[in-house]
Amino acid sequence: MPSSENLRGHTILITGAARRLGRTVALALAKRGARIVAHYHTSTAEAERLVGEIEAIGSKAWALAGNLGHAEGPERLFAQVLEISGSVDVLINSASIYSEEGIDDLTPESLTANVNVNALAPFLLSRAFAHQDRAGSIVNFLDTRILDYDSRHVSYHLSKRMLFSMTRMMAMEFAPKVRVNAIAPGLILPPAGQDESYLKELAPTNPLNTYGKPGDIVEAVLFLLQSPFITGQIIYVDGGRHMLGGDYG
Repeated sequence: MPSSENLRGHTILITGAARRLGRTVALALAKRGARIVAHYHTSTAEAERLVGEIEAIGSKAWALAGNLGHAEGPERLFAQVLEISGSVDVLINSASIYSEEGIDDLTPESLTANVNVNALAPFLLSRAFAHQDRAGSIVNFLDTRILDYDSRHVSYHLSKRMLFSMTRMMAMEFAPKVRVNAIAPGLILPPAGQDESYLKELAPTNPLNTYGKPGDIVEAVLFLLQSPFITGQIIYVDGGRHMLGGDYG
């Protein structure tokens, strides 16, 4: 993997790239010369806008729609990417769903939907990536609460804990050619429907008594991409919240 300052000629597949952190990371890597395949599910206008912004700064980009919740969706998506680019150098699994329910409200349908998108899809994409039989890097997006408990988002919590375990398993299985790491964000962006006041209110819940910015996630991604001797690592970008324990509910 080249220096993070020069990703020119490298193809990067980013799931959930049309919005939120996926979008921020896509733009940052495109500015360093990477060719971006921006996956989206239903955010067609946002994905097309992202491609336009990337091409305006001189990089190449494609928008590909795909339902990662369907069993055949991830492998179909990866096959489409290979048709476009021939190979993929970096896979960033940032797409996720986030449902609210406690133990008493959890349904098989909710748990299955969260696992399919948040854990199984990253695994299937990562396995297809590794089957290229070439050097590359995978970065999974987790959540700082995987070490604690979130009683209000049980299906989401369980699926992200599954991806945490799978990240370490894949780091072992896909070595030495493919490195697999993850980033676990904390207070970075407010949930849908909330604004910055949400982050300000929760800032005292971590040791640094503040909240982060999307750029902090970009820096973590760049670090992992340019670190050839790191695999199986989880970087918590959360102001130290993961060290405190407790229930996020």
